[in-house]
Amino acid sequence: MLSNTSIFLASAAYLGLLFAIAYWGDRRAEQGRSLLKNPTIYALSIAVYCTTWTFYGSVGRAATTGVGFLPIYLGPTLTFLLGWFVIGKIMRISRKYRITSIADFVSSRYGKSHVLGGLVTVIAVVGIMPYISLQLKAVWTSYNVLVDTPQVAPHGLWDDKALYVALLMAAFTIVFGTRHIDVTEQHEGMVTAIAFESVVKLLAFTAVGFFVSYGMFDGVSDIYARAAAHQDLASLLTMSHAEGNWLTLGILAMVVAIFLPRQFQVIIVENTDERHLNYAIWMFPLYLLLINLFVLPIALGGLLYFSDGGVDADTFVLALPLAEGRPWLALFVFIGGLSAATGMVIVAAIGLSTMICNDLVMPILLRFFKERLEKRRDMSLLLLFIRRMAILMILLLGFLYYRIIGESYALVTIGLVSFAAAAQFAPVILGGIYWKGGTQRGAVAGLLTGFLVWGYTLVLPSFALSGWLPISFVNHGPFDIELLKPYALFGLVESDHITHSMFWSMIANIGMYIMVSLFDRPSAIERIQATLFVEVDRQKSLNQSAGFWGAQISVKELRNLSARYIGTNAALKAFDDHAKRRKIDTVHWDMAQPFTVRFCERLLAGAIGSASARVLVASVVKGKGASLDEMLEVLDEASHVIEYSHQLEQKSNALQEATAELKEANARLRQLDRLKDEFLSHVAHELRTPLTSIRGFTEILHDNPDLDLDKRQQFLGVMVEESQRLTRLINQVLDLARIESGRETWDIGEVEMRDVIKHAIETLQTECEKDGVHLHVEVPKYLSLVKGDKDKLTQVIINLVSNAQKIYKGQGGEVNITLLDKGDHVRVGVEDFGPGLHADELELVFEKFYQAKQVGTGNPTGSGLGLAICQRIINHLGGRIWVESEYGKGATFYFTVPFSDRALKT
Repeated sequence: MLSNTSIFLASAAYLGLLFAIAYWGDRRAEQGRSLLKNPTIYALSIAVYCTTWTFYGSVGRAATTGVGFLPIYLGPTLTFLLGWFVIGKIMRISRKYRITSIADFVSSRYGKSHVLGGLVTVIAVVGIMPYISLQLKAVWTSYNVLVDTPQVAPHGLWDDKALYVALLMAAFTIVFGTRHIDVTEQHEGMVTAIAFESVVKLLAFTAVGFFVSYGMFDGVSDIYARAAAHQDLASLLTMSHAEGNWLTLGILAMVVAIFLPRQFQVIIVENTDERHLNYAIWMFPLYLLLINLFVLPIALGGLLYFSDGGVDADTFVLALPLAEGRPWLALFVFIGGLSAATGMVIVAAIGLSTMICNDLVMPILLRFFKERLEKRRDMSLLLLFIRRMAILMILLLGFLYYRIIGESYALVTIGLVSFAAAAQFAPVILGGIYWKGGTQRGAVAGLLTGFLVWGYTLVLPSFALSGWLPISFVNHGPFDIELLKPYALFGLVESDHITHSMFWSMIANIGMYIMVSLFDRPSAIERIQATLFVEVDRQKSLNQSAGFWGAQISVKELRNLSARYIGTNAALKAFDDHAKRRKIDTVHWDMAQPFTVRFCERLLAGAIGSASARVLVASVVKGKGASLDEMLEVLDEASHVIEYSHQLEQKSNALQEATAELKEANARLRQLDRLKDEFLSHVAHELRTPLTSIRGFTEILHDNPDLDLDKRQQFLGVMVEESQRLTRLINQVLDLARIESGRETWDIGEVEMRDVIKHAIETLQTECEKDGVHLHVEVPKYLSLVKGDKDKLTQVIINLVSNAQKIYKGQGGEVNITLLDKGDHVRVGVEDFGPGLHADELELVFEKFYQAKQVGTGNPTGSGLGLAICQRIINHLGGRIWVESEYGKGATFYFTVPFSDRALKT
């Protein structure tokens, strides 16, 4: 057996290593070299899902149910393989509106409600207590196995060593995750350390799996063969022992893979790039597969080895190496279990402390102690103090649950109680991002009833079974009312208590959410937030304009307000970046525009939550400007009056819409008529010019048969050029007509953009060399696969290069062609070094396609139809085209084309 000293030193060294990794990760982020740009680290951090439940409890469950442990891991696998689009939408919403926690998400969706945010926080804290106690129980139990100490009930509170484990975990989490306030609520060092822990967990579990399978037995097949020959173990290799709750546990695991507070924290809040999800959707399921490969072999090996049944199956991963005289392997496995426990506790405690601070404590302080808060110059220290105390409280509550109930249940059972609590968030979140009809009152009703049913059918019976409530509560129901028995509610008898609780809690939750929402009248801000969340991919400007109309507040006041909560340096940097993005002259930046007020609110939301940030900003905006909340109150009051004249309003609106449509149609017809005239005039001019030249030279040749040979050849050469020009013009007119009429044939597929440029250059090379124009091409060495039509893209490049070639008028020059990777698309540039364009001419280039004249004195656009065709091709392929120029220094035409689906995944 191992000594206390060796275990303590190994644990302390490992925790110190974790802290060093976290510190290194934070330092790299401060230097602009973030480790989270690596999608592998992000994917590994999601494996915080695998706690001591996986490390110890899965083996214990497999020892009694065989493959019955699998649904807990099949669920998350299906979520990532099939439900990645839901995760992606939640990511986009959270990034756009600076969501800091699952409570902040729900609160923000339903009108930025403090009540709803507080309710979600309470459910999360109460629901996570069983999970915290699971980690404490696992660590303390595994320690007792290592030192060969029998577990006996402690004589008093201070005699319980699990209390010191809880206090040490709280201290480590405080130092680990609350060193400073981050305006984005992202903890890059923590995520890096959690990713490292995931590797340690996998290596430790795999090591003991290999030892049991190939060190104690002759391989996995040997273990299965012996189990199949054993009378009591053969059934574990079939589905006969697997409980009939596979569907329930699978669905439950699918949901909580996202909505457990710690999972929401690492998957959503800590995400820095949505493209990392493309890696996580296969790397996380692969991790779950690898860490569960040896669960059943270890369980069966332990049952075969300890045939007398004297060892708890939850501890097989430690007991087997110790029994075979491998204490250092057992210590490595203990470190793996410690990793599983500390990873879960750190992430969960940090996420919950943020929720407690932002959605419980801060709303109370802002409501009842606002004047005192305004006297504090630096609020960041108060925020850190609140979060640190919240972490301590969370760990102590987890210890209290462990003391009261934890000894009565196996590890897996304790974890499933927390799973069922986290599942209560699913209806309001999924409904909130896909159904605009969900209201704040509906969400409160659904969450509250679901939470109460969960507590009644799972938590209260556990108190009764632990002796803290009369056992008659479980056996006969309260007041001997049989229909209210918590394990057989309303007469529904179900052997699996988790399935029973999930059935009734989800009926109550979803039913109340939908019914109350259908009969409720949402406020204006609820309707706005519903639209912003449901249509996040289509909303571009609504949230930006939903600020403070006519607000009169100085930028200095907003900057000082932000500095009190996030720190002076962070506030100064944030406002400077905002000014650069908005191209604001900071010298004359005195009064804040509505979008700057809105920016300040979103900046504070990252530190104190969206609901508290809204209250705080609204309290300092003064003057004639009305806050959004005040405007919405007026709208709500007005809406009651409008109801009395609803029919009249409908008729009036219909008449106004019809009138507006007629005016719009009339204006459109006039515009089309004008464009038609311009187009016909332009085409007629372009046709007339070469035809006139050809006719003139023909008459000269006809009237002067004795014209010398050199002159005749010169005239014939000009006639050929004019004929070619005429042919090009006719082809362009036909191309444009086909595109405009929708009859053009498109061959959309995966195209290598480098080949397109190469083909276009080969086509133009001879003509450019004749005019003395040198083409310089700069393309990357790696593949640039785009989604497009190869021939059409070639035509675009030929048109743009020909346009640039004409600038030099046969005097020679250079044209640069570049290809750049811009993340989700490529950008092609065609640069000339001609006279360039005036600023006012830049706006006309893509508007005056159909005019025969050249654009100013700068770059000629030929017939004008080439650019029109280019623009329509690029628009059809999902890109955009534009021109940049500085007068006297040439011009550059740019266009973009999106990467193909295969390129985005590599």
